[in-house]
Amino acid sequence: MADGPLIVQSDKTVLLEVDHPQADSARRAVAAFADLERAPEHIHTYRITPLGLWNARAAGFDAEYVVDTLLNHSRFPVPHSLLVDIAETMSRYGRLRLEKDPVHGLVLRSQEPEILSEVLHAKTLTSLLGPEIDETTVAVHGQARGELKQQLLRLGWPAEDLAGFVDGTAHPIALRQDGWALRGYQQEAVDNFWQAGSGVVVLPCGAGKTLVGAAAMATSGTITLILVNSTVSARQWKDELLRRTSLTKEEIGEYSGARKQVRPVTIATYQVLASRRHELFTHLELLNGHDWGLIIYDEVHLLPAPIFRMTADLQARRRLGLTATLVREDGREREVFSLIGPKRYDTPWKQMEAQGWIAPATCIEVRTDMPRSLRMEYASAADKERHRLAAGAEVKDAVVARLVARHRYRGEQVLVIGQFVDQLQRLGEQLGAPVLTGSASVAARQKQFDAFRAGELEVLVVSKIANFSIDLPQASVAIQVSGTFGSRQEEAQRLGRLLRPGESADGEDPKRAHFYSVVTRDTVDMEYAAKRQRFLSEQGYGYSILDAEDIV
Repeated sequence: MADGPLIVQSDKTVLLEVDHPQADSARRAVAAFADLERAPEHIHTYRITPLGLWNARAAGFDAEYVVDTLLNHSRFPVPHSLLVDIAETMSRYGRLRLEKDPVHGLVLRSQEPEILSEVLHAKTLTSLLGPEIDETTVAVHGQARGELKQQLLRLGWPAEDLAGFVDGTAHPIALRQDGWALRGYQQEAVDNFWQAGSGVVVLPCGAGKTLVGAAAMATSGTITLILVNSTVSARQWKDELLRRTSLTKEEIGEYSGARKQVRPVTIATYQVLASRRHELFTHLELLNGHDWGLIIYDEVHLLPAPIFRMTADLQARRRLGLTATLVREDGREREVFSLIGPKRYDTPWKQMEAQGWIAPATCIEVRTDMPRSLRMEYASAADKERHRLAAGAEVKDAVVARLVARHRYRGEQVLVIGQFVDQLQRLGEQLGAPVLTGSASVAARQKQFDAFRAGELEVLVVSKIANFSIDLPQASVAIQVSGTFGSRQEEAQRLGRLLRPGESADGEDPKRAHFYSVVTRDTVDMEYAAKRQRFLSEQGYGYSILDAEDIV
């Protein structure tokens, strides 16, 4: 394209001109294989990485798709060396294969002996591999399947795992589609996952990831372990499974800090599984002592390190990861790829919005000025304290109060979300709204969430406990007053609380979400806000900027 929206550079960065008429189509195409790094107003920067290319390859995109995308949307000639590198990188996926062998059990195989010879000389693989069977095949120690995939990925040779899966103990599960049916994209996500047997499905908040999980369970027809982020999430999963499937209360167990029930479908929290006593993981028996046919990892982007280590030993089980964003702030996307599986299904948020599956959203950044009385204290503070001073500044309170009043007048329900408990308590008192933080009991959280869902509460002030897996479909407004530094996943999840489609407060129009981020100008608060917004910018959301004076 002579005047395309992309500038493709030899350092593997891709610049996107946001205001170009073809920017949206180019963004959707590039997002399949590149990661957004920076998203200022006019030029967004993407980076092409091996992991991004391998994820694209596993999801069904080939090198021809990537090359054609760059050539068709680039304003200038694409560096030939980059095109060659893309083709070679993507070709590495699957040239090593893990397979079952009737004589030797698990084997690593390649039709190219030189590649197999290369990895055999890697010291990190010595303890994982057995004897060479022939020039194209080497035996693999039975328990090394997960760790071997991790190490091969680090060596730049991601293996395709074709070794299959155990069936697991049979247990009939059926979808009860009385007045509803799986949406087309949900069925496609299940089909893509089941064909591979392991991997990650990426869908926006509000797009029905739980239904994808339920449909995978019905396809499997086996006992299933579901891992979730909190006890509240566990109970939401249980309620949804009782509503959507043939499962009864007696067939679903909760394995959390409060209860230790193991049933045909067991829903366990990450925290309990990752807890240790005397350096031992005391609940490993839940993973290893049962013949699970399917393991579902909800909010897989939150997977704690101990669960990765446990998952390395579960490679013979079918594994489904569910998330709204594969972004991990700890950089452990490689472990998700190798241990849970590659991305099997993904769809842009804006595409889902255009089809009416999630609510349209307006994102607004409101900038306040730090009072002069705090400026000197801020200037002399350490980095962490600077963040607290800027993000928790009381000057934000008047903006929040005005926004809440405006939307309550329209009959809309509002979430006020933040990081610092003292700030949230202060806002709760000023707004006359209940405050939920990590110290609240599960029962207290459930009570307030239920009241909000029932429309009995117009405003709820919440900490990061509401970032993930909390279903509040009535919420149409969120006001973010502070966040976890520059966490992209947090920003996406907070907007996600609003995206379930529905009617507006007056019942006459479709619901439209409003997501406000209140930041303090010329401080680290504004810098972190820019970083947090990167993922949503990649999805096509733009932030309009307002001054606090325009609100107050």
